[in-house]
Amino acid sequence: MDNKLAKAEASHHEDEPRNFLDRAIIRVGDALSVLFIVTALISFYEVIMRYAFNAPTTWVHETASFIGGSLFIIGGIYAFAANKHVRVVLIYDAVSPRKRQYLNIVHHIIGLAFAGMLTYSAYLTANESWFAPWGDLRLETSGSVLNAPYPALLKGLIFVVLCILVIQFTLHLIQEITRFRKSKDV
Repeated sequence: MDNKLAKAEASHHEDEPRNFLDRAIIRVGDALSVLFIVTALISFYEVIMRYAFNAPTTWVHETASFIGGSLFIIGGIYAFAANKHVRVVLIYDAVSPRKRQYLNIVHHIIGLAFAGMLTYSAYLTANESWFAPWGDLRLETSGSVLNAPYPALLKGLIFVVLCILVIQFTLHLIQEITRFRKSKDV
């Protein structure tokens, strides 16, 4: 019974934000979640305008897609900050707490490397969508009637979010190494 209580206590602490950055991401993410309602409302507005008044808009679809896409991009770092990301626990749950610490460190090293590579790729993509080949600022646009700069803004957001993810992985790795060094369970 005590073992189950200890596991429940440990999993409770794992669900909490681990540092200042995680807490800030969760606060910002919670505030931005209101934009899902905005997306639903403007989509409802489009349906009413299109089917009730035969006056479709030129801005709703692209704007709703941009807002939704932005929120899903931010959702990645939110899930990591809240420790709600997808993981395979088949091996993790079957090993001792000390081996879990090793697995956590390996996970964070691999995650940091992967996030670093993605960040570099996102930088190249964002740079290309924000600047003309000769260096002038020129945001890539959708090419539609609205012709909004949403593609460039999304690519820029992906780059910024991936930079934050690299910082998150770095902070989590430092915390895991510190916890590993302090643990007496050998």
